[in-house]
Amino acid sequence: MDLQGKHIVLGLTGGVACYKAADLARELIKAGATVQAVMTASAQQFVTPLLLQSLTGRPVATTQWDTTQPNAMAHINLSREADAILVAPATADFIARLAQGRCDELLSLLCVARPAERCSLLLAPAMNREMWAHPATQRNAQQVRDDGAVLLGPASGSQACGEIGDGRMLEPEDIRDALIAHFQPKVLQGRRVLITAGPTFEAIDPVRGITNRSSGKMGFAIARAAAEAGAQVILVAGPVHLPTPAGVQRIDVESAQQMHDAVLPLAAQHELFIATAAVADWRPVAQADAKIKKVAGQGTPTFELTENPDVLAAVAALPSAPFCVGFAAETHDIERHAREKLHRKKLQLVVANHGPSTFGRDENQLLLVDAQGTHELPAADKLSLARTLVGEVARRLPTA
Repeated sequence: MDLQGKHIVLGLTGGVACYKAADLARELIKAGATVQAVMTASAQQFVTPLLLQSLTGRPVATTQWDTTQPNAMAHINLSREADAILVAPATADFIARLAQGRCDELLSLLCVARPAERCSLLLAPAMNREMWAHPATQRNAQQVRDDGAVLLGPASGSQACGEIGDGRMLEPEDIRDALIAHFQPKVLQGRRVLITAGPTFEAIDPVRGITNRSSGKMGFAIARAAAEAGAQVILVAGPVHLPTPAGVQRIDVESAQQMHDAVLPLAAQHELFIATAAVADWRPVAQADAKIKKVAGQGTPTFELTENPDVLAAVAALPSAPFCVGFAAETHDIERHAREKLHRKKLQLVVANHGPSTFGRDENQLLLVDAQGTHELPAADKLSLARTLVGEVARRLPTA
């Protein structure tokens, strides 16, 4: 219920992507928001007000001449009630109207009349790729940004006209997540954050290797939470099958050595390093060129191992090291092992948990260990914990 208590005006303008607005309204409501739909005349050519009323439980506003309003000022009343106005789809024509300050129908009136300091304006562009690329549209898009609007997308992909390119409206789930992110406290605004996540895979032969049960879910949740908090985030991910959080730059690696080689050149450019990855401590000295076959009577193969580079310790030892947060997935004596890691690797914070209880799951429970003591974050879903953790880390960061 990330939008609990938020009241959203959902504006629809005349584009084929109006069909997505029905799903978007449902996603916002499922996330806890109340939704007031406002439709332009052209939007009503694609979907009916009855559909949006059925989904939101509220009569759809369609005209500035609504005499059912006590003061006949729908554009004032609706904008004063809203925490945000979200226009999805936002056509090229509607963006042009806003860029020019034109407001001769209800939705544009709402956008212009809104109290900008407490009612955000978010636009999800949707149009043909040539329309989006047109210089006039690009000028108008920049103008509405300069005037305080937030543009969500557009995405690139297949379009209703059959062409492929930029201009496709984001999917409802992506718009919902962007709206949720918009409301998150910007405690890392402008900070540069480097994060590792997932397991590593140390090849024995072309088909086998040494790895662990880390799913990467906690690290990816932290990357999303840091981006929501306003940070510029680079995520170095081991072999996992998870979608990249919005606004996050992702670098995929496989082995511990590859993760080390990706992280070290970047670390000094960042103010914060959060090492959630479960990096293998050892790797085979040599990798077989072909699959090692089981042969009856020849016994069990043996492997000589060598130690992998310690990515976190290497970053913490840099002359201009970032603020370093380590993770410790333990099976017993969690606080003791976490504190030993804190001192051994010279870290500012260690986040510890019971590894077998959380690997692959959507929930976690964390223990924060630093020089001042310990602080427990009770069991919750990993994204909620990630947001809380980001707040805790932000409080500990030195002033920029």
